[in-house]
Amino acid sequence: MDELKSMTPKEIVAELDKYIIGQGSAKKSVAIALRNRHRRNKLSDEMREEITPNNILMIGPTGCGKTEIARRLAKIMKAPFIKVEATKFTEVGYVGRDVESIVRDLVEASIRITKKQKMEEKYDLAADIVEDKLTDALMPKKQSSEPVNTNGQNNNPFAFLSNIPGMNAYFPPQQNQPQQPQEDPEAAAGRKLAKEQIKQQLRDGLLEEQMVEIDVEDLKGNTIDLGGNENMSISIGSIFGNNMPKKMKKRRVKVKDARKILLDQEAQNMLDMDQVNAEAVDNAEQNGIVFIDEIDKIADNSEYGHGPGVSREGVQRDILPIVEGSVVNTKYGPVKTDHMLFIGAGAFHVSKPEDLIPELQGRFPIRVELENLTKEDLARILTVPKNALVKQHKELLETEGITITFTDDAVEEIAEIAFKANETQENIGARRLNTIMEKLVEDVSFQLPDPEIKEVTIDKKFVDDKFEENLKADDLERYIL
Repeated sequence: MDELKSMTPKEIVAELDKYIIGQGSAKKSVAIALRNRHRRNKLSDEMREEITPNNILMIGPTGCGKTEIARRLAKIMKAPFIKVEATKFTEVGYVGRDVESIVRDLVEASIRITKKQKMEEKYDLAADIVEDKLTDALMPKKQSSEPVNTNGQNNNPFAFLSNIPGMNAYFPPQQNQPQQPQEDPEAAAGRKLAKEQIKQQLRDGLLEEQMVEIDVEDLKGNTIDLGGNENMSISIGSIFGNNMPKKMKKRRVKVKDARKILLDQEAQNMLDMDQVNAEAVDNAEQNGIVFIDEIDKIADNSEYGHGPGVSREGVQRDILPIVEGSVVNTKYGPVKTDHMLFIGAGAFHVSKPEDLIPELQGRFPIRVELENLTKEDLARILTVPKNALVKQHKELLETEGITITFTDDAVEEIAEIAFKANETQENIGARRLNTIMEKLVEDVSFQLPDPEIKEVTIDKKFVDDKFEENLKADDLERYIL
């Protein structure tokens, strides 16, 4: 998390501004919460345990940026992060499904992050081993007689049983077989020279497209399928303590793909998974962030608990201990949730934050209200962010060999149509722009690839012609009483 820790709140907001338009108060609250993690780590152990994060509740209509803020946080930060839908815990009974799975999933996310970081540290060491393996795989095969092990023993897989008292009658000791004759010195020198040439060609990138056969771990062969609706399986290594040899299989791929596969394989072999797991659990406990979306859907706004609200309140009471701070048992050991940051989000159209049970309300002390998107905001969303919709469609169609241009008045008209649609119909925020943009380029996209089409300009007239029927319908509605 070194890169994240060095970011100030202003720098975090600036990073979010590259992708999200507006919503400055929400970005500010999230940035301060992340920076407080860094500040807390500088305190003494005694004081650090006393300081718990202030959880955040984001309130705003759909499509205004709540989930996007969370998604972008997951990309720019190196801390364990998980997004869950609160409604999924209402599927079964009053108390819902296993709410503790939130913490287990967070730990799994932390394991993936920590493992990836550790593997990247081993890549330099693994690169030399991978180069040797690729060189051996590309070398022409020499003629060989019946294979024997390097120690001269027969390849009987049950030979080791002969060492057990009383088993000699069934598995007699295997006698040493004569070693294969030594290779001719001239042939050995020739093979060594060929090996060096292949290694140099690999370094120069001349063999990237050549096919090669490599040994890779057969993950499917090392697991036992337990059946069931969720395709449950268990690793054989977890049963025998990883004493069982890994099952390998042959795979024929290009050299450039083989290098990636072998690099990951060798780097993983160098890892101490006990150390990785311990660091990952600590990272999840101290820096983990849980984004609970649709939290308004479990708010009970019915009187006296009648109706479907009973189930919702049960889910709230199940989530409460996790947010308050508790210990959850996982396969990596007990995990404390006291210092995890929880971010709740919901539209709260029907219910209000006050409809949540008081104990849960108190666990989200920082409340941020996100604003509805204006026409100007929608126009900026189309062009300003790094992943702006206009840029996306331009690059998509450029792959077909054409240049597409959006004029400024076209962008303004698209924003105007989206804003009106949100005002007169259901307000779905920025998601309305996706609908309009897809409809706008639909005919052009359908005709491609076409050698006669080299350039397309989308202006205000193009937009008006495409949505002429919709605009007329809006005009008629004004005169209906």
